[in-house]
Parts: sequence; structure tokens; C-alpha cells
Amino acid sequence: MTRFYSSSIGRKFMMALTGFFLMIFLLVHLGINLTLFAGNTDCEGKLLPKEEVIFNQASHFMATNPLIQIMQYVLAFGFIYHIFLGIVLTFKNQKARGKERYAVNQFSANTPFNSRTMIYTGLLILIFLLLHLYNYFVPLKFGTVGDEYLLVTELFKSPVYTLLYVLAFIFLGLHLSHGFASSFQSVGFNHKIYTPIIKILGKTYFIFIAVGFAAIAIYFYFKGNGLI
Repeated sequence: MTRFYSSSIGRKFMMALTGFFLMIFLLVHLGINLTLFAGNTDCEGKLLPKEEVIFNQASHFMATNPLIQIMQYVLAFGFIYHIFLGIVLTFKNQKARGKERYAVNQFSANTPFNSRTMIYTGLLILIFLLLHLYNYFVPLKFGTVGDEYLLVTELFKSPVYTLLYVLAFIFLGLHLSHGFASSFQSVGFNHKIYTPIIKILGKTYFIFIAVGFAAIAIYFYFKGNGLI
């Protein structure tokens, strides 16, 4: 068993499993973030108390639920392990191809762009995640803010943060466009009938995730700056 997990196939298998876990998290995270569109005012335009704002309620539940508190550490481990495996597999693949120009050219010519750039989009996503944690997770975790809705919408008033946020999810979309289908292949699910369906589902998934998160940022940028 140890030999399996230390092998190239074993690493790809574990990378696929952590990838599935992270993709499920993204769906849950987007679902919570979409409650931002519910706003923080009632039907008469009066500002609601922060405890009545739907996004605040969802954030409070996520922050106080014991199971979710445990899962956040599992998520962190899964993300770090996923990145570690990605780096290891990238270096091993480069070493296996060797340094011959012909081999490199053949790889570039026969491999899709989103596949060749997986390591780069992954690292860019990591950089954005660290920035996102600093701007959002740290203030909430250490109690420097009391209203999650206002914190998020204030961040999106910044054109720089909004642009970085949108670009990050474009990179994430590129990453997912290859990672979704390849994860199924890595766990041994490869079928002439179902594989094309999985590829279609993968495209639908990464478009939904990328457009969903980006749309939230763009909407609140325009709203926060009085443009809509």
C-alpha cells in the first residue's frame, strides 16, 4: 500500500481525490456567496440588522458549526497536499521527458494549453488564496470585523481587488477545465460513452464556478461605486 501511494499512479490517484474534495468545497462556497445578492436591506430599503442578513447568517453558521470547524482543517490539509502532489508530479514529468528540444516540442504540440499550464494556474490560485485569507478569513477569525456582508462588499469597492479576484477565477476556470475530467481518469473511470459526458459536465462546472464568483465581484464593484 505504501508503495502504491509513493508511485506516480498513487500520487495521481490521491491528487484526484483531493481535487474532488476541493471542487465540492467550491460549489458550497459559491452557494454561500450567492446569498450576497439577497442584500442587506428590506423591501422598503431599510438597512437590516447584521444578524438578519442572509449572508451573515450563513457565515455565522459556517464559523460556529463544530463539524465545519473540523472540516476547515481537513480542507487546508487537502489543499496543501494537492499543491504538493501537483509540484511533485510536474517535476517528475519534466524529468521523464528529458531536456531534448524535440520531446519538449512534441509535448507542447500534442497537449492542450490548460493541461500544460496546470502548475502555473495552481500557483497563481495559491497566491490569490493567501491574499483572500488575509483580507477576509483573518479579520473574521480574529474578530476585527463584526459584519461579514459589509466586509465583503467593501472589499469589492476596490478596482484592484476586484480585478485580482476576477483574474483568479479565470485562472481557476482554466485549472478546472482540465482537472475535472482528468480526476475521473486518475481514479480509473474511463468509458467510451460516459467520458464525453464527464467532459461536458466538467466544462459546465468550471464555467459555472468561474462566472459565478466573477459575477459577484463585478456586480458589487459597480454597486459599491454607485455605477448601478
